[in-house]
Amino acid sequence: MAIQNSTTTNGTAATNGVNGASTNGVKAGPAPLDASKLVMTLAEKLKPLPEPESLVFGQTQTDHMLIVNYDPVKGWGAPEIKPYAPLVLDPMSSCFQYCPNVFEGMKAYVGPDGEPRLFRAERNMARLARSAERVALPPFDTSALLTLLKEFVHTEKRWIPSLQGYSLYLRPTIIGTRPALGVSASDSACLYVVASPAGPYFKGGSRAISLLAVNENVRAWPGGTGGHKLGLNYAPGFKPQKDAADRGYDQILWLIGDRVTEAGAMNAFVVVRRDDGDLDVHTPNLDGTILPGVTRSSVLSLLNAHTSSSLLLPTLPKTLKIHTHEHPITMPELKAWSDQGKLLEVFGVGTAVIVAGVGRIGYSGWGEELVLPENEGGLGPVGKGLFDMLTEIQAGRVEFEGWCVPVV
Repeated sequence: MAIQNSTTTNGTAATNGVNGASTNGVKAGPAPLDASKLVMTLAEKLKPLPEPESLVFGQTQTDHMLIVNYDPVKGWGAPEIKPYAPLVLDPMSSCFQYCPNVFEGMKAYVGPDGEPRLFRAERNMARLARSAERVALPPFDTSALLTLLKEFVHTEKRWIPSLQGYSLYLRPTIIGTRPALGVSASDSACLYVVASPAGPYFKGGSRAISLLAVNENVRAWPGGTGGHKLGLNYAPGFKPQKDAADRGYDQILWLIGDRVTEAGAMNAFVVVRRDDGDLDVHTPNLDGTILPGVTRSSVLSLLNAHTSSSLLLPTLPKTLKIHTHEHPITMPELKAWSDQGKLLEVFGVGTAVIVAGVGRIGYSGWGEELVLPENEGGLGPVGKGLFDMLTEIQAGRVEFEGWCVPVV
């Protein structure tokens, strides 16, 4: 699709019974999401670009947004890229009452050719569809949404900072808009995408963060929704996070009993030295309480690639073997590895932060803090190697398995 400088409709009306019309006498179902119906309404005046160093995560809006609505009879309407503006919603909308709200976090980067790129975006689209299904929101064509998302990124590409470690953060969101108070699934929805230029997630330079391990509050539970990216998963953590900050900790290490689940909104990784000199890298398994992070999956692939020598991490000896494990990790295990002098690194990974090293962990069951080995910049050799390689791949400077592709 080509960018238009005025309001246009790309493509023609679908022929599969759009708006409930009949085709050969047979009434068709609701219209699917159709990227060819995209309408472009570009802003008459563009905003000035902020200085990258002044950016605070998620606080700067770009010029435009992508939006499309779902009607239970007509189906998905015509998508539109238009100037960023508030949404108009009925006060009884389901999203306000029962939280059928799902979202994704992903980034666009500037490649060496100056063109924007997306990192493993098809995985974000698949996870968004799974999340929408979990709260019974209307289904959508993930390939159509990805096509629309690429056009949106192309429209906003001037907002992608060219500095290393900077990107354009994208937030695809689907909310239930059924205008009724009955306790039932929302048969109406609004799908929209907004964007915000982003720099380093944690302010104050590169440093190790601190975690407070808690089990009196939980982020997720067996049989719950922790494995999906739902808005309702986050609000219950705000008060415990505030309490942790008041005690001098950056984030929470979420536990179920004594079992580690996530670190803040990140997937957790633990590096342990083996007796043979190799490394074990542990991360909690995807048991339904753990979000299947795109960065998590990428980290596991890169660690295995180093061991197979198909792609070496720059900070590690090429002969070093890394053994990855996806299984439960408990607090007694962390303490035992630390006491034995085998615990080398703990770090969290996620789209916003990429890789964040951990310097200390507080836990009431220990009576004292667990202090990790100090590393320059807050990341040990494994975490630093992963951070460096991920940022090289995301910016298109290193090619690996087609993870990062231009939007056009």
